[in-house]
Amino acid sequence: MNISHWIERWESFQPEKTAIRFEGTDISYSALAARVRKAAALLRHGLGVGRGDRTAFLGFNSPDMLALMFASARLGAILVPLNWRLAPPEHRFILDNSGAKVLFCEPEFLEGADAFLPPDCRLVAMGGPDGEGGEFEAFASSAPEDAVDPLAGADDPLLIVYTSGTTGRPKGAVLDQSAITFNAVNSGAMHDMTSRDIVFTNLPMFHVGGLNIQTTPALHAGATVILHRRFDPDATARVITEEKPSLMILVPALMSALMAHPQWSALDLSSLRAINTGSTIVPMSLLDSYLDRGVPVIQVYGTTETAPIAIHQRVPDAWTTKGSTGRAALYCDAKIVDAEGRTLGAGEKGEIVVRGPSIMTGYWNDPEATAQVLKDGWFHTGDIGHVDERGLFYVDDRLKDVIISGSENIYPAELESVLDGCAEIAEAAVVGRADERWGEVPVAVVVPASGAGPERQRILELFDGRLARFKHPRDVVFVESLPRNAMGKVLKYELRDMVSRVSAERQTGS
Repeated sequence: MNISHWIERWESFQPEKTAIRFEGTDISYSALAARVRKAAALLRHGLGVGRGDRTAFLGFNSPDMLALMFASARLGAILVPLNWRLAPPEHRFILDNSGAKVLFCEPEFLEGADAFLPPDCRLVAMGGPDGEGGEFEAFASSAPEDAVDPLAGADDPLLIVYTSGTTGRPKGAVLDQSAITFNAVNSGAMHDMTSRDIVFTNLPMFHVGGLNIQTTPALHAGATVILHRRFDPDATARVITEEKPSLMILVPALMSALMAHPQWSALDLSSLRAINTGSTIVPMSLLDSYLDRGVPVIQVYGTTETAPIAIHQRVPDAWTTKGSTGRAALYCDAKIVDAEGRTLGAGEKGEIVVRGPSIMTGYWNDPEATAQVLKDGWFHTGDIGHVDERGLFYVDDRLKDVIISGSENIYPAELESVLDGCAEIAEAAVVGRADERWGEVPVAVVVPASGAGPERQRILELFDGRLARFKHPRDVVFVESLPRNAMGKVLKYELRDMVSRVSAERQTGS
């Protein structure tokens, strides 16, 4: 049974119920089911997509992205959501690596798409905001509604979601249909989600956070999703005031952005049964700003590889376990282990490892990377945490060097490879620096080449057109040498301390 069954069952129970509200239009479960069937027919009959084939989507949040996902499920095909913030070379790598047969592309990203489109990947233009004018709409409007592979089901891969690694090369986490289903069940238990809920989604659905913490679980539960193309503080305030959602997600950077809105103090938050947050360590002061307004803020922990719900709080825990990320999800086991894999006790810090049916099956075409993180059925997250005497999990730090800026992962190796190509730089490293707005921002620590005197702006411009703007360093610190251990490894904790100290000195003028 493939997961488009969710939509068809809710179509039979509540055909006129709004499944998705998008840009002023309500799409019923009946209309969504028909759209899924049309999209599946387009994939099979119009584009020759079958079981195991990959299709990619490049665009903002839209109902058609969801329709393509459920249509792929009908055929046993695989959807590859592309991060629209990436640079063209990054898109090209993902399309090549995944072997995507088709790229569905929204109008905002069509210009220049030919430059990164592989020769064996077909480009299909999506329509404008009104759904008209695109090749996709022309295909779907005339397609039959009979496309389904009877063998497609729980064990078929459904999503390949790319997440960079510490090597700097993106890796595609493969999530099968079963993972999406069990993740939806985990979400239902976390939120007490029912068909009466109204879920507000404005996080990008190219991330599992925007797609799978509340959005796909809401459709599993027969609820209504208010879907916005992207986050906008004014639109968010309006939706909360006028449309009264019961659930939404705000990562810490967006929590701060909403608090900075002129209407914040007068904003009626009473409809919100919970706000879900996570993706990084959440400052207590930020939690208190919402809890003091009477809004439960519940934390969730997970990664792309865990679909992502692995550990979470529930609404009653918002005040009583504040600062914790909660307990293992309904269909998930979690524990803290040391470097030898031994389970640690209360208060002992070690690596967070998890297992369960929502965990990825592996990285696409990368058995070596898969073997490094999937061991004896446990996924090794690379994050440091501990459990207290009550069994509550806390996230303390990261084993990996990943920088989390405004909920986006930035991997230093990607930036360092750009710096390594500059003749004016002898060596360089990138570390994160605390930032009030974004949580962290990347900073380049540079050792100039002998006789060279590169300027700060010149170094920052090296990243233009090569990496997504959000990955670019926000500052450059020049040093005579990089601190290293006896094995020659750069001591990044020393660099982080140094960058923090330099920043403080600049602010005080000392």
